[in-house]
This record gives sequence, C-alpha cells and structure tokens, in this order.
Amino acid sequence: MSVAAANELVERIWARDPTVWTDAGEEKWLGWLDEPKRMQERAAELREFADGARARFDTFVLLGMGGSSLAPEVLKRTFGAKSLHVLDTTHPAMLRHAAESLDLQKTMFVVSSKSGTTLETRSHFDYYWEQAGGNADQFVAVTDPGSELEQVAHERGMRTFAGEPTIGGRYSALSAFGLVPAALIDIDLERLLDGAVQMADACRGDNGPGLQLGLRLGAARKEGRDKVCITETEGRFGLWAEQLIAESTGKQGRGLVPAPGESPEGPDRQPGEVELTDPYGIGAEFFRWEFAVAVAGSILEINPFDQPNVQAAKDKTKEVLASGTDPQLEPEGSLDELLAHAEPPNYVAIQAFIDPARERELQSLIDRAHETGCVVTRGLGPRYLHSTGQLHKGGPPTGLFVQVVDDYGAEIPIPNEPFGFGRLIRAQAEGDFQSLKERGRSIVRVRLGEET
Repeated sequence: MSVAAANELVERIWARDPTVWTDAGEEKWLGWLDEPKRMQERAAELREFADGARARFDTFVLLGMGGSSLAPEVLKRTFGAKSLHVLDTTHPAMLRHAAESLDLQKTMFVVSSKSGTTLETRSHFDYYWEQAGGNADQFVAVTDPGSELEQVAHERGMRTFAGEPTIGGRYSALSAFGLVPAALIDIDLERLLDGAVQMADACRGDNGPGLQLGLRLGAARKEGRDKVCITETEGRFGLWAEQLIAESTGKQGRGLVPAPGESPEGPDRQPGEVELTDPYGIGAEFFRWEFAVAVAGSILEINPFDQPNVQAAKDKTKEVLASGTDPQLEPEGSLDELLAHAEPPNYVAIQAFIDPARERELQSLIDRAHETGCVVTRGLGPRYLHSTGQLHKGGPPTGLFVQVVDDYGAEIPIPNEPFGFGRLIRAQAEGDFQSLKERGRSIVRVRLGEET
C-alpha cells in the first residue's frame, strides 16, 4: 500500500467510513476510537466507587466471558493483583475451589456482560446471589444500557455501570468493562488512560503505530503468513489479543490465527510483537492493537466488528440441553491419525474443557502437537468459545482440533435452571464438537492424561 493510500485509510477510519471495510454498518461499532477520552471523564467516579469497595471488601470476583473477562484477566496478571479473581468457566471444580478460598462476606461480585444475557455469566450471577443471601451491596453490574442484566440489577438494588453500546466486546478493554475491575485493584486509571489517549492521537497521524502494525499483519497474511505469533508477556497479553484477532478476522474462510507464545519462525508465521516495558503501557498497547486489527480487516476485506459464527456453538449447546440428555463425552477419533496428517499450514488447536487449575497438565499434549511442526494454540472451554471460536468455524479450514475433557465431579445446581454446571459444561463441549464436525473440521476428543 502506498504512503498516500495508507494515510487516506487512517483518515477514513477516523471519519467512520464503513466502505473502509464492507459497508455493512461498521460505522455503528467505532465507539472505541473515542472511548479513552470518554473514560477520562468517568475516572474520578470509578475511583471513588473502588475506594469505597476496597474499604469494605477484601476480594473481588468478576463474573464474565470473552470481552468482559479477558482484559480484566490480563490487567490482573500484568499488575500482579491478588485481590481480583476472574470466573470465566462453568467447570464445577472452579466453584468448589472458590468455596474453599473465598470469604463470601468479604467478597464483591462484578457481573459483567454487554448483552446481559450471556448464559455462563447469568448462571454464575444467580448462583452467587443465592450463596450471598441476595445482598445487593456485594454485587455490581457492568452492562450496556437497556440490557436484561441492567433491568435485573435495578430490580435487585445493585449499583450499575453502563458500557458504551457502540463498542463490541473485544474492543471494550478501555471501557467500563475493563476499567471497573482495574479501579477495584487500585490501578491509576488516569495514568492508564493518558497512555491510551496519547496512542489514539498517534494513530490519527501519518504512519502511526497502529497503522504500521495493521499493515504488517495484513501484508504478511497476503503472503500466506497467517499465524500471528504474539509475544508472550508475564501478564499474558496474548489472552486478550487472540480474541481481538480471531473474532475480528476469522470469517468468510479467511483470517489471522493468533498464536501466543509460538515461535515466529516458519513459512506460515509472522511475529506479533507486544511493546510493553511498563505495566501502565498496557492502555496504549490495547489501543494500538485495536487500531491495527481494524486496519488489517480492511486489507482482508472483511467486517472486523461482527462475529457471524459465534452463535453456532451457543445454539448447539441449547439443543443439547433441550434434548434432556447429559453427554458423557467419551473419547472419539484417533489423536495419532490426526497428528500424523498435520503439517503447515495446518495449526493444531487444543480445546480443553478442564479444571483451569489443571491447565499445566496439557503440556505433554502440547509438546506432542509441536512435533508436527505446526503452530499449536490452546484455549480453555468454555472461555475460548467467546474468543477464538469464531475463527475455528469461520476462518481458514486449516485447523486440526483436539478437545480435552476431564472429570467434572459432583453436580452443582444452577438456580432457576433444570440443569447444573456440570451438565452445562458437558453440553458446551458436545455442542462445539458437533458444530465443528458439521463444518467438516477434523476433530478428536481425548481425556486429560490419557492422550497417549
């Protein structure tokens, strides 16, 4: 792309010109361009709320999925915050771990969902509402105006923070969805946002940082290097970036495959360098990557702000739950055969519906997958369904999928539902397995520790 064309692209993005992409209403989803400045005006309010909350509570548990959970998780890790816990799994083991470690009376729950209807989040909300005896002072909601969650929060007398409805979940790190949890762990919001505003201003100019990164991502993709090997940081920045990249670009049979921590050396790979020398630089880095992925979407000629295939796994989960059956998730297919046929530009995606506390036990499977020479990605279910799941179904048909399951233990009921958390996560695993098979994807299922 010529310098003149690149500079014109930047101008058109800031002018909210949907023809930069596919002219399918993209202009309605560009609120993230101005959100850092908007949130500067709300920083004092968030700080006052958080100061009061920390005076009353020792621990904060965020209930959210995807765009509502990944930025808070990365902020927690980047700043080394011990007081925040992010619950984005339906695995009963995590609820049992929480029961052992949390002092419920000293815990505040942040119920975070843009739509207000996210099944996992509403299930967690109802569960902990009952556990805490319906004490509204222990709960706060972050949701878009007019959502079902806003209505429930109002009926229950909870404090609510409004999201910006012109921002999609994966672009919401610098909105209330990222900054309410950030304030609770005593991050200096003004300092964080100052960096983001400076980056936004830099991305308005000629050859700005976001444009440079976006052009590199798009140009390398056109050369066949579609695996973006994101620098692994101590705060696991890649957890957030992989949703941004996968959901934004993985559609119409094309897209970029985010691969945090993978080597960028290889004919189908490119580096995704994270520029983060100070924790407070993460505000700027969030914005740089958001702008870059918008630029890359223009080069790929897709709409980076929709997620047409995310609903597929949700619908399959509902079908499985409505059937009244409880999937037992028996091993299926041959891992040996799957890996024997793996070679670049394939990638191996490990989808682990396991207790997150056992994530390290995946390493032997990861090592074995690496022996194929392919890029290997991994995600915990159901978290990845709200992140890379769009790419798996709508992106290039080069993924080879390994679903990993474990023992879910005794059932934990979900208030107001005819199923519990164990049955829910099994339905989610089975639903995604079926959805991928229907699309002709190669997928096998193994039990954790029995992969060989």
